[in-house]
Amino acid sequence: MRELFDKLKSLVVYDADKEFYAKIFPDSVPRKDLLRMRRMTMADLPAVLAIENKNYPFPWEEDIFEDCLKGSYGCWVCEEMDRVLGYCLISIAVGEAHILNISVDPAEQKQGIGRKMLKHLIDLARGRAETVFLEVRPSNVIAIALYEDMGFNEIGIRKNYYPAENGREDAIMLALQLF
Repeated sequence: MRELFDKLKSLVVYDADKEFYAKIFPDSVPRKDLLRMRRMTMADLPAVLAIENKNYPFPWEEDIFEDCLKGSYGCWVCEEMDRVLGYCLISIAVGEAHILNISVDPAEQKQGIGRKMLKHLIDLARGRAETVFLEVRPSNVIAIALYEDMGFNEIGIRKNYYPAENGREDAIMLALQLF
């Protein structure tokens, strides 16, 4: 039953009236009501790669995203009126979920988009995993604050995990227990 519910939930129902009213009467609909999550497609890759390249000095290459889309990963975009503002990827298997990547266009950061995507990934994992894991750079203090606010706790350090300008940077390992 849960699998059927998850499949139905993955089919995003979107209130087109809100988008219509927002176009006709700007500021009549709160922005958060115009944001929607939907499955990422190959057609989204140019927008996703543009965000990836803006955010990271060592970005994922297109083939990594293609492999994730072809595999059994959960690949999602957050969009507003057909414009991709961010994306997120998760792997769920054997009672564990691992957030692989979550990124928001720099021009759209600090507006709740990252939080919306993180909540979406946690909801996807709920009922299918006992724990959600992720890694984050210690230098990414804004992301760390979001993760901690959402209930993630530090469980360890991965030494020299990320490439960096002057060699390698550690990763902070975080986990969220789902009950």
